[in-house]
Parts: sequence; C-alpha cells; structure tokens
Amino acid sequence: MSKYLWMVVGALSLVGCQSTSEDFGYFERSLNTRSYGYHEVADPIDTNNLDLVDYFEVRDGDCSSNGIWNDCANDRERRELSQQTNRQSDGDEYWYAWEIYLPEGYPNIHPTKVALGQFHQVNGPPIFMFQNQSPPFNDTWNPAIKGGYHLDRQVDGQTVTMWELLSDKELRGKWHRIELHVKWSKSTDGFFKVWANGEQKVRFNGQTLFRNTAYFKYGIYRTFLSRYKGVKKTDHMPTQQAYYRYVKRGLTKESIQPGYVSPNIKE
Repeated sequence: MSKYLWMVVGALSLVGCQSTSEDFGYFERSLNTRSYGYHEVADPIDTNNLDLVDYFEVRDGDCSSNGIWNDCANDRERRELSQQTNRQSDGDEYWYAWEIYLPEGYPNIHPTKVALGQFHQVNGPPIFMFQNQSPPFNDTWNPAIKGGYHLDRQVDGQTVTMWELLSDKELRGKWHRIELHVKWSKSTDGFFKVWANGEQKVRFNGQTLFRNTAYFKYGIYRTFLSRYKGVKKTDHMPTQQAYYRYVKRGLTKESIQPGYVSPNIKE
C-alpha cells in the first residue's frame, strides 16, 4: 500500500480502526515537503521486484522547520519518513527489517554525519542511529572509518558505542538487508541485535530506552554540514540519494520477511 495512502488511513485510524500493534502503523514526511525529496519508484536494479520502493533525495539547502525544531538554524538537512503510530514502548519486543540501496555515485560527505535510519525517543534524543560514518568528528575511535554503514548507540545525544555493519567498499550498487531483534527496556534487561546480509554484527545487552517511547525514522538525515564545507572549502553540499524497500516490523523473524502474509485467524 502507498505510504501516502497510509497517511490518510493512519489519520483515520487515530479515531477508528487502527493498525495492529505488530506493524509500524503509518509514516509521515519529517521536516521536508519538496516534491523531489520523496517518491515511490520502480526498483532501480532488481527487475524481479514488481513492488515500488522508497526513494529519498537531499540537495544543497534542503532544510526546513516545524515551529518546534529548525534544521536550517542547526546545521542540518534531511529527507525522512517518521513513524506516527504504534510506537515502541518500555517492555516491547519486536523484529525489524529493511533493505537499503545506495547508487554507485553516492558521495561520502565525511566529516558531516549522515543517518540512514534511526530510532528517536519521544521528548528526548535519538537512542540508536544507523550512520554513514564512524567515528565521530573528534576521531575518538582509532583508526577512523569515514564511510560504510554503522550502528551508533547514543546516551543523552552522545555516541557511546559504534559497530560497523557494512564497509564503505561494499556499500554501493547493491541491496543490503538489515534485520534487528530488539527488546526495549529502561532497565538492564533490554537487548539490541543486528544482522547485515544474514551475518550477525551486533549483540548488545543492556538499557535500550531512556524515555518512555521511541519511534523509527528512515531516509537521509545529515548533520553538521559546516564540517564538510570547512574541510572542502565550499559553500555547496553534494546531492545524496537512497532507496529503501521491505521496511517492516513484526513479532517474529518470519513476519518481517519479504512476501510474508499474516495468517487470517477467526476470533
């Protein structure tokens, strides 16, 4: 179903028949309205996939505000979809999946940070981000890895642990599948496990939530634009494009697989 249609269905669900708690519910565009920034398009490389995929594009100057937050005033640009319903709460346990494709010409803009997916807390900072760089700008991890795909665990808005999921060398020109198994907990009994293309990369055990609720966002979100501009001595940011497909949440690993259909159970 089209995500634009989900916006309509989701708005109705707030007062009527809401999606089951197993799935994500519906998404809305976050701080971006330009027509080229988000589309559902044909799969760029997989001719066997007849379903539309999500396409995001961020160009120089693509910042906005919503009265609460201003990307333009905070050195940021983005094109994201943001989960609006069925959000994650303390004690929840879910499986998640998505596939991401970055074109061959996708530019690395380190030391600007680029998030390609994140779990953000309600009334709080992000808790887990999927970054197109590691380490942070001050290079506290050695050696510096300026590209690839990394899980960034944060506490109070600061990186505390970083795991490499995909190297920069293997990142472009193909679909990559990411799967998660997460128990959301404000205590120490939580966990956050990540597989990249079937290989387990992360086994974190401990607190996974510092506020009561978290929500998922995906697309392209770049922060600290001035770092790239300063290093490259330019006023212009490169255009970046990303594709996503099979973005799912479920109660079992089976339920997040492409093509899975929930069983029709009579009450």
